[in-house]
Amino acid sequence: MWFTTGREPGGDAEMNDRIRSVMTEEAPKPIGPYSQAIVVGGFVFCSGQLGLDPKGGELAGTDAPTQADRAIKNLKAVLGTAGSSLDLVFKVTLYLKDMRDFPAVNEVYARHFGNAKPARSTVEVSALPKGALVELDAVALVR
Repeated sequence: MWFTTGREPGGDAEMNDRIRSVMTEEAPKPIGPYSQAIVVGGFVFCSGQLGLDPKGGELAGTDAPTQADRAIKNLKAVLGTAGSSLDLVFKVTLYLKDMRDFPAVNEVYARHFGNAKPARSTVEVSALPKGALVELDAVALVR
């Protein structure tokens, strides 16, 4: 489902029409005051996705590879709603609670992205929302 952002009246109407917020029921609802993604100027900027089940909002599993798999599926759903796909992603940031999970998460990541090899940063963090072990965000082209 697409909708325009709630900009203040009297602002730049032309710009407001080119900025779109993306929301889909196929990915978890945001757990804060933000959109799942924003589309502007032919790009989609996706918010971080955790490995949450879209229906119940609970973590998909207790290990990093299972959570990574669900997080990428959530990202794929958001991208699809925005008119994009994993093969159009050109930048990913991957956040891990524990860098020792990197090899296993990398296998899951490679399986989903296939021949697409976007630029990527991986960062170990002290904590993630809801106690998650993995989060990723992305920037992609819109078809």
